[in-house]
Amino acid sequence: MKLWEFWIDVGGTFTDCMACSPTNDLVPRKVLSSAVTKGQVGDVTGTDRIVDPARIGDPPGFWIGYPLRCLDSAGQPLVQATVTDFDTDTGRLALNQALPGTIEPGMTYELVSPEEAPILVIRLILGLRLDEPIPDVSVRLGTTRGTNALLTREGARTALITTRGFADVPLIGNQDRPRLFDLTIRKPQPLFERVIEVDERIDADGQVLQAPELEPVQEALVQAHSDGIESVAICLLHSFANSSHEEQVEQTARTAGFTEISRSSRLSPLIKIVSRTDTTLVDAYLNPILRQYVSRLRKSLGTSSLKIMTSAGGLVDADRFVGKDSILSGPAGGVIGFSRVAEQAGFDRSIGFDMGGTSTDVSRYDGSYEREFETTKAGVRIVSPMLAIETVAAGGGSVCDFDGVKLAVGPASAGADPGPACYGRGGPLTVTDLNVHLGRILPDRFPFPLDTQAVTSRLESLCDRIAESPMGRRYTPTELAEGFLQIAIANMVRAIRNISVARGYDPSDYVLVTFGGAGAQHACAIARELGIRDVLVHPYAGILSAYGMGLADVRRFAQQSVLRPYDPQTIQDLESVFQELENEATREVQDEGIPGDRIGKPRRTLEIRYQGVEAAIPVPCPETGDYAASYNELHQQLYGYTHDGRPLEITAARVEVVGTTADPPLATTSPVSRTPVPAQTQAVVFDAKSLDTNVFLREELRPGDQFTGPAIICESTSTVVIEPGYTARITERNEVLIRQDSQARGIANVSTEADPVMLEIFNNLFASIAEQMGLTLQKTSFSTNVKERLDFSCAIFSATGDLVVNAPHIPVHLGAMGETVKRILSDNPDMSPGDVFVTNDPYRGGSHLPDVTVVTPVHHHEDGRLLFFTASRAHHAEIGGIVPGSMPPFSRSLGDEGVLIRNFRLVDRGASREDALRELLASGPHPSRNVPENLADVSAQVAANNSGVVQLGQLVQRYSLEVVAAYMGHIQQAASEKMRLALGEIPDGTYNRTDHLDNGSPITVSIAIAGETAEVDFSGTGPVMDSNLNANRAIVTAACLYVFRCLINEDIPLNSGVLEPVTIRLPECLLNPPEHEAPSRSAAVVGGNVETSQRVVDTLLGALGVAAASQGTMNN
Repeated sequence: MKLWEFWIDVGGTFTDCMACSPTNDLVPRKVLSSAVTKGQVGDVTGTDRIVDPARIGDPPGFWIGYPLRCLDSAGQPLVQATVTDFDTDTGRLALNQALPGTIEPGMTYELVSPEEAPILVIRLILGLRLDEPIPDVSVRLGTTRGTNALLTREGARTALITTRGFADVPLIGNQDRPRLFDLTIRKPQPLFERVIEVDERIDADGQVLQAPELEPVQEALVQAHSDGIESVAICLLHSFANSSHEEQVEQTARTAGFTEISRSSRLSPLIKIVSRTDTTLVDAYLNPILRQYVSRLRKSLGTSSLKIMTSAGGLVDADRFVGKDSILSGPAGGVIGFSRVAEQAGFDRSIGFDMGGTSTDVSRYDGSYEREFETTKAGVRIVSPMLAIETVAAGGGSVCDFDGVKLAVGPASAGADPGPACYGRGGPLTVTDLNVHLGRILPDRFPFPLDTQAVTSRLESLCDRIAESPMGRRYTPTELAEGFLQIAIANMVRAIRNISVARGYDPSDYVLVTFGGAGAQHACAIARELGIRDVLVHPYAGILSAYGMGLADVRRFAQQSVLRPYDPQTIQDLESVFQELENEATREVQDEGIPGDRIGKPRRTLEIRYQGVEAAIPVPCPETGDYAASYNELHQQLYGYTHDGRPLEITAARVEVVGTTADPPLATTSPVSRTPVPAQTQAVVFDAKSLDTNVFLREELRPGDQFTGPAIICESTSTVVIEPGYTARITERNEVLIRQDSQARGIANVSTEADPVMLEIFNNLFASIAEQMGLTLQKTSFSTNVKERLDFSCAIFSATGDLVVNAPHIPVHLGAMGETVKRILSDNPDMSPGDVFVTNDPYRGGSHLPDVTVVTPVHHHEDGRLLFFTASRAHHAEIGGIVPGSMPPFSRSLGDEGVLIRNFRLVDRGASREDALRELLASGPHPSRNVPENLADVSAQVAANNSGVVQLGQLVQRYSLEVVAAYMGHIQQAASEKMRLALGEIPDGTYNRTDHLDNGSPITVSIAIAGETAEVDFSGTGPVMDSNLNANRAIVTAACLYVFRCLINEDIPLNSGVLEPVTIRLPECLLNPPEHEAPSRSAAVVGGNVETSQRVVDTLLGALGVAAASQGTMNN
């Protein structure tokens, strides 16, 4: 007989369950993930009984044996007792002790399950009391248990075992700079508490240089076990090439008493010591937590089948579920769910939109799942197959506020307590409140009473604050609510663009599948912004992640590092590698109990890259077998160009084997066309107009029903908003299919006047363009400085060369690039459409010679007017000079430091002059030692700039040139306002400081604060030196921009507006050497950019009294 099946998603707040009975009936149910069932005392009968009408209909006698506690208004327990009897007909709970007289109707009580939430929900559906065993059932589970332990750093006590000398690898990491303008940096808490170093060494080819000395390791491990260390992570240098030393250390750890051991050569046998170490640590840190959780489930489930969802979207037996595969266990169910229900509805391309209370997850499906094989979660790098899911901090609980210049939605969240303002607990204004105010959420359909007056009060207060601010705009509460909602929509649209447009896919080719509690309220608005025609709302959208567990297959991946040139011999040799990987993955699927006839053909993938590039692209095996052609097509799609003729390299081989499981029953009903009768009408605001809107109850709609927007569908767990211009139809599978009546989209009706709403939207739009430019550059560059150290920057500039917005890149670049663009502009009055310029001139806005800047002007396509600039600066690993690497410690002139590229026109009216650049790089007394790599990196910079040009063009098409140009100015003005407010907090006066370089040369600064302005004077600074520690005006400007931006303790764009209230006086000195035509007569500056700039920043920070000799690095 068929068993009961339970598909469960254990989230941070709720545990969702979809049960499938032996007769294929589907039963949905929700409980709190804390396994606490909340209720409200309706009546107190006798001395030991309470009545709650909400308990009527619960299984007979179900609550007998459960602990119950009554809470006071502050949430503190007044009494704790055990239920001795339960009457399902009346909702009466009898307790094992008398109740105090303070227990009154209306008070909150909690029933606390001694078992985990998945067990509670199984018992509720089956009607099994605590003392009744659960029969054999089939359970599929997704859980955030691992993610939560990682976020809160509540994993197991872990020790790291690594090669001697590499103990600091996970602490140093990749030198990431997540918050550039923080003056107090707080590093993430490490996942390990002690390190055991091993005297051993294997080289990069897998040859043993030194055998491991295991006796000291044994002693250290015995002591660690005695001290309470629970888990061990083993990651030795080059173990991806030879795992023998790790295997010996693993055996030593077992001898010392450890059972929880994670070994990198088994978990992630790939090159890159940092990410491999992090992955192994995550696994070791989480495994004991997950095993304890599984053990508690097994205790109640007995011999039942228990499979858990992995981050890759496949099921695995609970005993094989490991920490590194747990991070996206819950969200993965949603991806499986939305993609499969979209296919069932006839859509082979879909975008999932899962909007919850604190965040929104988006992902894409086009017949296969997009995966990432290296990613960062909770501040930790993980190398393991994961579904590609983009998360943005925008949910129903996201806080809406005004920062004095612009509006902001998120990232702060009201959480469950106090919750949104409408919950009546004193919470802040949130996105949920906006929907209540605009009529999109019906208070009388909410599970509990809503405080609408609190929402109105918050909005009115914000309206007053905005009117009294420098913006001076007077909003009505409704206008402000719509404005905030526009910003929230823009934030979520940006996330969807990141997983579609940024990867070469057009979102208009997809259906938007919305799920989660808040998604359907905003789906039409998001679809309209993205040009998506269809929106699909599944009948189980509220628990689609749980439903997806029932649709998931068993998946296994096997991979091996390759690191060989792409050539016929390598392809031939890889056949045996693929065979071994296929056998390994197939065996693991069979071990899960999947019969051979349900195991699909193994899917082969090669990770390929151009030789010298860091980022590889996964290339599925093409039908033709020509991986190279497929790689070039993918590279063109992603980055807009290819390196013709450049050799390719294979970094890894990967195999995926899928064991299919039976789909759950799909109930269909023949549709009967009719226009349903609304339950009521409601005034709802759309585009500043209050419209009478039909309200339908979900349970009353039938397949074939069709109606036009505006309309609202009320469900038990969510609300569906159908906006004007859309038609909704109930399908044969009982889905709501919402279709836009017309996809034609004209230019948005936005004024050129500054508006706080549009200011935030354009902030995000411009920043997104710069970030995509940076992503293109990082993934296609050849220089290690760019692809690993992230020593590059991308930005957008106005037609006058003013910095508008940047991605969060190197500050010393960004502050100086504006000078570069302005010099390019002044030096080229004949600038024409199709031109591209290259420069590294330190005396024309550059920093030092290795920092090469590519500047792309953007002209009007009809009249040729100059509109904007995109620019990228990247540190090339080699540009010539007297030493390799182009960072000579003893240079005496600019000519010693490499090839000077001064105002070079790389593309002239669309015609490439790459040959001329090649000649220049190979010329002079100290030419570049790697011209091909220079040219390849310049090509990557050009591609990055071009991606910005394309996206700016799309922005103009959407909003008009006048509006885009206007907001480039407004954003700079907003930064200026913020800077003036910060300066106004500093008492008027003159602040002086002198610091010295190591050779005694003084750096003197005087900062005069007057009201909301500042004058920075470097008079008294030492003269030009014959060493290379001289700086230049661009570097000093960058240092000033960084320091004054740090005074603004908020997230704002770094742009030219920050320095608008600041005047810089810089006489000729070591910070401003005179310019000479000949490099041999120009002062050397290579050290000034990296050393002197730090001393300048520390001197400025010290003068202002905000930091002492600590942040001079500018977080570079």
